[in-house]
Amino acid sequence: MARALRCEHYNSAVTVTASAPTRVDLAGGTIDIWPLYLFHPGAQTLNAAISLRARVRLDARADDRVVLVSDDLSRSTAPLAFDDLPHDTTLPLLAKLAHAYGARGVTIATSSQAPAGAGIAGSSALNIAVAAALTRWTGRALDDEALLEVARNVEAQVIGVPTGLQDYRPALYGGVAAIELGVHGAWRVPLAVDPAELSDRLVVCYTGAPRQSGINNWEITKRHIDGDGKVIRAFDDIVAATRAMRAALGAGDWAGAGQCLASEWHTRKQLAPGVTTPEIDALLAVGIAAGAWAGKVCGAGGGGCVFVLAPPAATGAVRQAWTSAGATVLDAVVDPTGVVVTEEP
Repeated sequence: MARALRCEHYNSAVTVTASAPTRVDLAGGTIDIWPLYLFHPGAQTLNAAISLRARVRLDARADDRVVLVSDDLSRSTAPLAFDDLPHDTTLPLLAKLAHAYGARGVTIATSSQAPAGAGIAGSSALNIAVAAALTRWTGRALDDEALLEVARNVEAQVIGVPTGLQDYRPALYGGVAAIELGVHGAWRVPLAVDPAELSDRLVVCYTGAPRQSGINNWEITKRHIDGDGKVIRAFDDIVAATRAMRAALGAGDWAGAGQCLASEWHTRKQLAPGVTTPEIDALLAVGIAAGAWAGKVCGAGGGGCVFVLAPPAATGAVRQAWTSAGATVLDAVVDPTGVVVTEEP
């Protein structure tokens, strides 16, 4: 259970800034939602933090009010009383985080390099950045797992459905990792994958259509809990493909990792009709025709970003083919650095 947080900022003369990376889920997504992973031994997700970061700046105010600003969404609030924060609908994630941390007398301004609804855990990265900044602002001593728990619980309040466990850890720690899942919870295992080598083989694009992760994930979760045999068998196959990809990455077998990615994506599309769309299928086909080994949608699907793994010699052709197809290729590389918090006088 998250501990109560102190209701005051610790130094009104200090500006606190923070940033955290987004992520690409290489394999094993969705199964990180409780309790799905409890029914599949060996469940894990593989992800890589990427350099599209979410950012936040906390500045002191002369009163006890809280002002919330989202630069990329072009939204802001009037000065809010502390007791009004839980009811704000303009920027509910920021409002609920500020209330959870007892923040007063502060302007919280955020921005993100990730497109809205991209499926690369932009909201989770923003969540971790804001939570880390507020932890510093309030002088609260929270370890990483306690900070993660606050962030996860607040996000569930905002989206109204259970959240997964993988997305907060790339934001916290950066790099490439497996998130192993079981009866003892979730734990992160860094993978011995050279970020530069993965970056040389990774191409990410935005389809132009946002997605709503909660809709797809909740439908899949309900079907699993209701005993849908097709969904249960699909998750068994996803676990197997994820384990095989982890072994291939560990061996430096990039073509093998591509084959595992293709297998994972083939199975993932069976989870729910909304996981893929004709536009997503067409973009992946274009990428593969340009030389990629395989690809998949990021996050829960239905829109957002897609990525491929490709031989380094083919990534330029993939980028050009996607640009010609009308997609937006993102300037993203693997980011070895997790959340960073700084103070300014």
